[in-house]
Amino acid sequence: MPEIQLTTVIKADIQTVFDLSRDIDFHQKSVPGTGEKAIAGRTSGLIEEGETVTWRAKHLGIYQTLTVKITSMEKPFYFTDIMQKGAFKSMEHQHIFRQQAENTVMTDIFEFHSPYGIIGKIFNEIFLKSYMKRFLLKHNEQIKIAAEYRIQKEDRRERSERQNSQY
Repeated sequence: MPEIQLTTVIKADIQTVFDLSRDIDFHQKSVPGTGEKAIAGRTSGLIEEGETVTWRAKHLGIYQTLTVKITSMEKPFYFTDIMQKGAFKSMEHQHIFRQQAENTVMTDIFEFHSPYGIIGKIFNEIFLKSYMKRFLLKHNEQIKIAAEYRIQKEDRRERSERQNSQY
């Protein structure tokens, strides 16, 4: 079963990063080119433990649907989503968050198994694993940009309020 592990260091607090990672509205905007849309289950806001979301998106030139369920969650440290229906034979995505000084270390562990036996295994190694890694890297970069922007915006607002209160 192929496994992708990614670590992203984000200059933002753990709660901000955790919430962006489970924000369905943000996810739909953060993966350009796929037309990703939540069409069933939880379709907006922050997904919670026990909830499902069905995504419709164009991957590899084909529109596909994927239903995942949040099977475990400990706020703001981790959550896991597992495929209920979709193109994979199986899929599990662990999202792990750790505060480290002013940064959050976000770790993704993405495991999947393609159908079609040996042909699926060959497809995984030749193409699908690198495709999924690029997809996750792009998404994580959008989380990083959004989280760091929010923190910078809050810092600027707080500095402005302090300056205004001095006058």
